[in-house]
Amino acid sequence: MWIDSHCHLDAAEFGCDPAAIVAEAVAAGVSWIVLPAVARANFSTVAQLAAHLGNCAYALGIHPLYVPQATENDLQVLRETVAAAITDPRFVAIGEIGVDFFVPQLKLAPMRAKQEFFYAEQLKIARDFDLPVILHVRRSQDTLLKYLRRIPVQGGIAHAFNGSAQQAEMFIKLGFALGFGGAMTFTRALQIRRLAASLPEQALVLETDAPDISPAWLHPAPNKPAQIPHIAAVLAELRGQPLATIAEQTTNNVARVLPRLGSLMMA
Repeated sequence: MWIDSHCHLDAAEFGCDPAAIVAEAVAAGVSWIVLPAVARANFSTVAQLAAHLGNCAYALGIHPLYVPQATENDLQVLRETVAAAITDPRFVAIGEIGVDFFVPQLKLAPMRAKQEFFYAEQLKIARDFDLPVILHVRRSQDTLLKYLRRIPVQGGIAHAFNGSAQQAEMFIKLGFALGFGGAMTFTRALQIRRLAASLPEQALVLETDAPDISPAWLHPAPNKPAQIPHIAAVLAELRGQPLATIAEQTTNNVARVLPRLGSLMMA
């Protein structure tokens, strides 16, 4: 069994037939796909996709790249939507949330402050509803960790992790698994590949971020969840482990850090 722990199935690149993308993934052995929201406008979209596509779960949150257009009312709507969704077994986390310091204009005040405010407020929602979080981590590891220490949550996934070994250890201590995907397949991605090879096996989950972060053999074409077993083969090679071991461990890790999804998997 494989799990794609991060896929934007509602993206325009997938057109009007996401069911075909899911069917292709299932044929490749991908049993579950997690669909994070990015803005108030797609809260209902990811929930409806998960409801209609049998092997999908979803998360609700406001992505840092969408924070510039967001209002504080969107945070209130998020809290209300979470409260309504908490009885839905396919709702598994708060996400995708975080801070992005890669985009130059997002690093500058007041946008930096707004990003951090939205991140902190969404951590509070996760804390209040006892939910894990799916984090956007792009040149912002230390800032994310600072707020996680102030506003503890039950853990989750640090998506597309590309920090240092020391930062990785801090996330792991706080109950997080680290997401590895297409970036790991590029031989020039030395730090990511070192982490993938050396981190404890309990720390690793697989993801595509489809349609983004395509693996080396697919770039620049859009990524798809069906690529998970091929991405996993790179991880297996880097770690010197059988592919079956990677499948079992990464699946168990997702079930542990997203326990509502773990319950779905056992149903």
